[in-house]
Amino acid sequence: MKGRGTYITVEGIEGTGKSTNIEFVTGLIEASGIKVMTTREPGGTPMAEKIRELLLDHGQEPVPEIAELLLFFAARSLHLRNTIVPALARGEWVICDRFTDASRAYQGSGRGLDAEQIERMADWVQNGLEPDITLLLDAPAEVGMARTASRDQNDRMDNETLAFYQRVRQGYLTLADVHADRFRIINADQPLADVHAEISACLAPLLNKNTDQ
Repeated sequence: MKGRGTYITVEGIEGTGKSTNIEFVTGLIEASGIKVMTTREPGGTPMAEKIRELLLDHGQEPVPEIAELLLFFAARSLHLRNTIVPALARGEWVICDRFTDASRAYQGSGRGLDAEQIERMADWVQNGLEPDITLLLDAPAEVGMARTASRDQNDRMDNETLAFYQRVRQGYLTLADVHADRFRIINADQPLADVHAEISACLAPLLNKNTDQ
């Protein structure tokens, strides 16, 4: 009987190369003969993807900070119940583009919402599930903003101020310090080959452990 799969989350502010590096992580795991599923937040299910559209759309209606947080957790509840938990139960590895650490960093550190309220929601929605490892792609906020400025399409979350992204980045770094057991900080402000080398070194113990089983 297969055991529970491994849950990997990839975090970072805009412009740190999450999409590119998730592709690399996926290939690395598949090359080890492991079945892996990639997904994202908000999103990951049909209904959660609709919530994503609401959250990221450049709409005319202002989105209060609390409403934003509630929508993220609503999407997360759907995502966990219908996608992530079933895949882990099948023994698959799951790579998720952002998870609750993003709520802690963006809505907590960035928006200034109460950290205890966020944790209460996390406890309620996640039912104890936390990532096995979190790869934090870290780069100065100025670097991330410069990279996103060159994109053809930006969403609502790409249009915040430098000060906002600086708070979010610091929030992530604080989380990495508090949860050092599962966080691995990757320097995303270096050549891609060096980023990949750091990621490979971080994942090697997990991959080797799976091979030995």
